[in-house]
Amino acid sequence: MIVQLKPNEVFVFGSNVNGYHGGGAALTALQKFGAIWGQGEGLQGQSYGIPTMEGIDSMKAAIERFILFAKEHRELIFLVTPIGCGIAGYKPEEVAPFFRSAIDLENVYLPESFWMILETSK
Repeated sequence: MIVQLKPNEVFVFGSNVNGYHGGGAALTALQKFGAIWGQGEGLQGQSYGIPTMEGIDSMKAAIERFILFAKEHRELIFLVTPIGCGIAGYKPEEVAPFFRSAIDLENVYLPESFWMILETSK
């Protein structure tokens, strides 16, 4: 569990498109890391929201946008929570493959549950 961040670290959490950060990692992002109520996606304070509640295809597209953002902001370290695997109800096996193109990014840290799937599916 992430409880504090260094100045260049960003807490990456699952959100909903409306930015109602009422539970799970989204609530943590709101209370501790500068997430903005009403903003569902993107950088907000020391957090980055990825919508997960609007369907798997929508979530995949949002993850792709996040990975592009991370590539453009190498000065930041992105600490990814197991997005989509809490309130949204997906399994790590369903979400982890969407992060495959982030494997070689030194500034993106994926949760262990995602790494286990990505490592076994090489």
